[in-house]
Amino acid sequence: MMDLDGRVAIVTGASAGIGEAVARELVQSGASVVINARRGERLAALKKELEGGEHVSCVATVAGDCADDAVIGAMLDAAESNFGKPADLVVVNAGRGLAGSVVSSDKAQWEEVVRTNLLGAAALMRAAAERMTAGRESAPSDGDWVNQPRDIVVLGSVVGRHVSPFSSMYGSTKFAVHSLAEALRREIGPKGVRVTLVEPAVVVSEFQQVAGYTDDLVAGFNEKFGPLLVPGDIARSIAFVASQPAHVHVSDIVVRATRQEYP
Repeated sequence: MMDLDGRVAIVTGASAGIGEAVARELVQSGASVVINARRGERLAALKKELEGGEHVSCVATVAGDCADDAVIGAMLDAAESNFGKPADLVVVNAGRGLAGSVVSSDKAQWEEVVRTNLLGAAALMRAAAERMTAGRESAPSDGDWVNQPRDIVVLGSVVGRHVSPFSSMYGSTKFAVHSLAEALRREIGPKGVRVTLVEPAVVVSEFQQVAGYTDDLVAGFNEKFGPLLVPGDIARSIAFVASQPAHVHVSDIVVRATRQEYP
């Protein structure tokens, strides 16, 4: 278990999959967490479970579309109003897949995929960066940031690193997100904020069903690459990144099942 005592986090896409696992891991490691997703009832159930009926609140919920500026503002505000200080760990996780290539994917879904995976991620990255760097032009070597780590963790994908003709529309949004994450790292790292890109391979979750992957395709993944990753594998990686001393930055992590050679 990583030590994140006193940290205040925001996790988007927390109603299932990687986001839910990240919320669990962060709370178990001592953080207070604002969780977001469109399915408010799932957030409420997760909050109840993670708090275990105790009087001390460590989870706040903000339901809504994470690509909406008002929802992004509400998440950031909820950190301060519920836990008494700004979020210092923002996990930009919400996203969705899309089976197929430029030729074969459902064109009617392109706009939603770009809006959620790219524009929504960019909007949250911007808002989080603005709050974390407010009034700070630089971070001197002996500044307060050394004792108060600040992290923006962005979920990418191995198909945002290596071109896959079988998921190229989804992959294109992750290529773009990778670019934004690295650019933001170079921009606000000197101000004492760590921006980390996490690139998972195949992770078994609701992702495959929403993306439109067939059961045969998923079974083929498991036969060729299995045992496949599960959400908790990615959550542990994110907790590891955030638990490092503030002067240490693990800026890019690729996580694959042992037998997955590509992508």
